[in-house]
Amino acid sequence: MTRVRAPESFLPLKPHWFHVLLSLADGDQHGYGIMQEVLERTSGKVRLWPATLYGTLKRLIEEELIEESGERPAPELDDARRRYYTLTRLGKRVLAGESQRLEDLVRVIHSKRGLTKREAEQ
Repeated sequence: MTRVRAPESFLPLKPHWFHVLLSLADGDQHGYGIMQEVLERTSGKVRLWPATLYGTLKRLIEEELIEESGERPAPELDDARRRYYTLTRLGKRVLAGESQRLEDLVRVIHSKRGLTKREAEQ
């Protein structure tokens, strides 16, 4: 029996969950590719070590936010041992909800006086 969960029930997302879902927003990806994209996108500030990444992937699958993808690149461009992951419909909705939540927070930050980096350094 599949449980139906509202996207809002996952929010706020754990940071590493958010980074994995965001990495899959542009298409299917394998674990190492996710690790590399997160590292590059965050300029090295966020590093998903293998144990963290694969534990996160397992949990995201259990929560039905991602699933293994049936699509694979051409064999000459791929390693058969790689598993590819894709966002589920629920995963896309959760990512959209978390993105909106974060955008709302940034708007609040910008609306507050005295919280800009320049003012904080004075």
